[in-house]
Amino acid sequence: MHNADNRRDELAAGLKETRALIEKLAQEAGRTDVPELLPVTKFHPAADIALLGELGITDVAENREQEARAKAEELPDMRFHMIGQVQTKKANHVARWAHSVHSVDTEKLAVALNRGVDNAQRDILPVFIQVSHDGDTARGGVAPEGVEELAQIIEDLPNLELRGLMVVPPLESDAKQVFTSVRELTDKLGEQLKRPLLLSAGMSADLADAIASGTGIVRVGTGIMGARPLG
Repeated sequence: MHNADNRRDELAAGLKETRALIEKLAQEAGRTDVPELLPVTKFHPAADIALLGELGITDVAENREQEARAKAEELPDMRFHMIGQVQTKKANHVARWAHSVHSVDTEKLAVALNRGVDNAQRDILPVFIQVSHDGDTARGGVAPEGVEELAQIIEDLPNLELRGLMVVPPLESDAKQVFTSVRELTDKLGEQLKRPLLLSAGMSADLADAIASGTGIVRVGTGIMGARPLG
C-alpha cells in the first residue's frame, strides 16, 4: 500500500507541475484560455491510470490498440483516447473502447470506424484528422492538400463527428512553423464547416510552440507519468 501511496504522490506532483507549466505558457502566449491536458499513459500499468482517476483525471490517451483495449476493460469509468496509428482491421475494436480517435488519415479507416460504431451500437465517435505536414504518409497522416477531401468524407459518415486536426511535427522540422500552418488549416476548415475545430498538438518536447500556436489539446506523457517502466 505504501508503494501505491508513493506512486500517487508522484503522479499528483507530475500533474501539478504540468498544469502549472501549461498555464504559464498559455499566459506568456497571451491566450485567454488554457489547452485541455490529455495524459499519455502508454506502457504504464492500469494501476497508474486508476490512481490518475483518483486524482480527478477522466481522460487519458493510448497509442496501441491491444494495450488500450485491455486497460479500458479493466477501467470502465475512464475515457481512453486513441492517438496512435490504427490499422483498418483493428477499427472494429477501436470503435468499441475509444472515446475519440486522433489519428484518422484515410477514407478506408474512416469508413471502417463508422461501421465499427454501428457494430458496437454506441454513440457518435469523435475523430481528428492526422495531418502529415511534410506529406510523408509512412508515419501516418494525410498530406495537407488531402485534408479537405477527407473532412468531407467524415462529415458524410453518420457515426463520426469531426472535432479537428492532429499533427506531430516531423523530426528535424521547425515545430512552431508546423503548428502555425496546421492551426491555419484547422481554422480554414472550421470556416468551411461553419463550426470551430480543435487542434490536437503538442507533447512534452514542443509544448511551448504548440501552445503559442493555439493548440486546443496537449498530449503529455513523461512529464506526468515519469519514465516508462522497464520490461
